[in-house]
Amino acid sequence: MNRWRLWYDRPAADWSQSLPLGNGRIGLVSDGGLEAETWCLTEITYWSGRTERTPSRSAGKRDLERLRERFFAGDYAGGEKLAEELLQPAKGNFGTNLAVCDVRLEFGHAGEAGDYVRELNLEEAVAGVSYRADGCRYRRELLASHAEGVAAARLSCDRAGGLRFSLAVSGRTERFEAKAAGNGTLTFAGQAVESVHSDGDCGVRCAGEIRVVARGGEIRAEGGRIVVQGADEAEVYLAVNTDYGEDGKEWRSRSGRQLAQAAALGFARLRERHVADYRRLYARQTVELGDTGRSELPTDERRRLLQSGSTDDPQLFALFYQYGRYLTIAGSREDSPLPMNLQGIWNDGEANRMAWSCDYHLDVNTEMNYYPTEVGHLTECRAPLFRYLRRLSDAGRETAQDFYGCGGWVAHVFSNAWGFTAPGWHYSWGMNVTGGLWLAMQLREHYEFSLNRAFLAETAYPILREAAVFYLDYMTVHPRYGWLVTGPSNSPENSFYPGPPEAGSHTLSMGPTMDQTLVLDLFEFCLRSAEQLDSDAALQARLREAIALLPPLRVGAGGQLMEWLEDYGEAQPDHRHLSHLYALYPGDRVTPDGTPELAAAARKTLDTRMISDSLEDVEFTISLFAAGFARLRDGEAAYRQLSHLIGELCFDNLFTYSKPGIAGAETNIFVVDGNFGGTAALAEMLLQSRAGEIRLLPALPSAWPSGRADGLRARGNAEVSLAWADGRLTSATVTARGALLTTLRCGDRSVALSLEAGESLAVDGQLQVVSRQGTIV
Repeated sequence: MNRWRLWYDRPAADWSQSLPLGNGRIGLVSDGGLEAETWCLTEITYWSGRTERTPSRSAGKRDLERLRERFFAGDYAGGEKLAEELLQPAKGNFGTNLAVCDVRLEFGHAGEAGDYVRELNLEEAVAGVSYRADGCRYRRELLASHAEGVAAARLSCDRAGGLRFSLAVSGRTERFEAKAAGNGTLTFAGQAVESVHSDGDCGVRCAGEIRVVARGGEIRAEGGRIVVQGADEAEVYLAVNTDYGEDGKEWRSRSGRQLAQAAALGFARLRERHVADYRRLYARQTVELGDTGRSELPTDERRRLLQSGSTDDPQLFALFYQYGRYLTIAGSREDSPLPMNLQGIWNDGEANRMAWSCDYHLDVNTEMNYYPTEVGHLTECRAPLFRYLRRLSDAGRETAQDFYGCGGWVAHVFSNAWGFTAPGWHYSWGMNVTGGLWLAMQLREHYEFSLNRAFLAETAYPILREAAVFYLDYMTVHPRYGWLVTGPSNSPENSFYPGPPEAGSHTLSMGPTMDQTLVLDLFEFCLRSAEQLDSDAALQARLREAIALLPPLRVGAGGQLMEWLEDYGEAQPDHRHLSHLYALYPGDRVTPDGTPELAAAARKTLDTRMISDSLEDVEFTISLFAAGFARLRDGEAAYRQLSHLIGELCFDNLFTYSKPGIAGAETNIFVVDGNFGGTAALAEMLLQSRAGEIRLLPALPSAWPSGRADGLRARGNAEVSLAWADGRLTSATVTARGALLTTLRCGDRSVALSLEAGESLAVDGQLQVVSRQGTIV
């Protein structure tokens, strides 16, 4: 029995039970049906909309000062009205990512099927279906190959000549056509158009091809379908490409070339190359939390047992963790043309038909998609995000100038395939002036993990330097406090009472905590980087001066970490967003040891959020709860949140979702950030690192008394393996991938480490050194 698989004893009833595959560009979701199987095909660049400059009605700094006068005077209503007039743009052709088409295979079995198994093998990234029908055993395998750039399937029957099926394609957009071209080939073309997020006329075009190769039997074209009869085995190859970022017409023939190469390899060889390419990333890390035998049960049954309160399945949490790593590899590879969006590279169609859009939300969702990449040893998967950040920084220069009259670059609450950076089309949620910065701080994190000086000099510092230029130009001194503040800005996507509740709530203010924390981290990082790179002496002086003027984190009258510069009343104390806790997680400015008062205030905020029955029960919120409690070293509370995430906010295929009624959701909508946020939170329970410190088992719950983890990455360019039994560390090994100077901690014990690149140090459960570079001590 393979423990590292999602498996089921029946076909998927709908998309939410289907199994996802991906090669970093192409996504497939397969239902594993009996009479018919459907593959929902997606492509990461298949976007409606287009690139366009967003008009601004602002006169720049002059209008910015007019706005700020209102807020400094306490005229929030007047300030918001003016912000609506000056800084709230029309929607335009923003667009959304769309599904391409459905590939439908029909089998026409004569009798009932039995002995059914549907699975997704996480160790190979291959989906499979096996069952008995018509007196023989049928098997199907499906994969999305990054190595070859195609999807491929193998269908077989253990009775000679017993395989028969038809294959057809139907578009998911209005402009779509498909035709059978003979020789077992079907071609299709379409355009990503819709009229909710764009004008219904503009969008990326696609061209694709499907080729069927059979052993035995016959293949023919019939009514726009490919029909296979009397075969022993068949292979299906699928490719799709788009004109996104293309100047000529070469992209139209690319799918045919890819299929010719794939078919020449044959499925067996293609599968072998696919698995090797995938395991190069996946096999770097293992996490074992104990197995009580529940792995033998179907995954949907295990999830329902957890939902009912059963705690006797620690391996389900390890499976969820490795599923998150699997989705990272499937959704984002080093050469992916775009980073993962709200639904990764998959698409259930729900966000597209309403106000949400399947886009890049910059106020936690896109950030969370990449939270587990470093500790999960998948750092290459972040490459498309870094390229996208360069695009945002380029586009954001226009926005900085058009809306604020400032230098540098800025991006707000969300973005699209072309790097949209303007404010959103309602000030109540669209005026988050640090959305782009929040995403860009992942450059800092990658440097802290890798210590790659070339990355710092060529990528991280240039992008973040220009962000710092914007905030130095944009921020103003608060007339009452003398602090340097942002604003007017949102604390995503929350509201507050500046006075009595009956006087009404507001969303814009000066200096929200989230902004100030991010700007402080930005300025300090840029200052350290400039010093290290021996550059920008004048900028260094400006940064030092600005850092001294930034406001501190503060505790409110209720003991909470204040979300705004003033201790406003919370209009939604159970709000889904926890942005002002960034300093706790994923930042590291608030810690139980270093800032105990602020840590207690962060705990108070988390507890207050959970008190109300009207808590906005959202996948990313629960992930942040789990990570926050892990940072506060409360393993039991973190475990309860992860249990809730998997048991209550996951579909049967373990995709996380957002409930109806939250932020305008009309139904349960798949949102992939919960998968990645939950994966990152689990890692935080086993290992935490910051500059100069690696902490082992900081939040181990009693439900995982014994286990091990190998290949976890830590800041400082280190790898860590550890094991524990009866809730206590038994051994750990730290391997330095570069010169490492840090302190290793576990509980109240610590040991100083100084290792050269390539050295390993092994310790026992008391952190006593056992060996160094394999030499017995």
